[in-house]
Amino acid sequence: MYFLIAGVIIFFAIHLYSSFRSRIPDRDIRMRMGVMKYMGLYSIFSGAGFVLILWGYGLARPSASLYTPPDWGVHVNMALMLPALILLMAAYGPRGHISQTIKHPMLMSIMFWSVGHLLANGEMNSVLLFGSFLVYAVIDRFAVAGRDLPVKKVTIAGDLYALIIGTSVYFLFFKYLHELTIGVPVMGAM
Repeated sequence: MYFLIAGVIIFFAIHLYSSFRSRIPDRDIRMRMGVMKYMGLYSIFSGAGFVLILWGYGLARPSASLYTPPDWGVHVNMALMLPALILLMAAYGPRGHISQTIKHPMLMSIMFWSVGHLLANGEMNSVLLFGSFLVYAVIDRFAVAGRDLPVKKVTIAGDLYALIIGTSVYFLFFKYLHELTIGVPVMGAM
């Protein structure tokens, strides 16, 4: 559990620092350091935290149960994962009406993913993992609320990309990838 906790602390410390750092040009550490150097350090810390999270989560299995998830939790999780993956693709694909309307689709994707998985899993390691992502996404959503988003051209192609790729990834995870990457079949959790 120690590696999972260390990973969560490192990963979210650097993300929260970035969320709340000054954006005033003469005080912005990213501008003072240089964008490439800042992003390099940011990536190293984020990557190290993420690796510790993955490794620590695996090492913490099996974990003590903090609560018994409701029987319907797995089904709600499966229902929430489709919009979560569509929003994830909307965040990183061409800008469409989905990302235009949802402003920060990545954070909303994390919220759906976290809530769904908290409804389906009650073990200590799962609650720590999914709960920390949920808390981070809510805090970061408030942190970015007042920021101006870059103006990008909105196209229907961006929405089609998010819908097609997000739905495809959903079915691939459902059928193969969840068991391959996480070690637990989706249907095995039911």
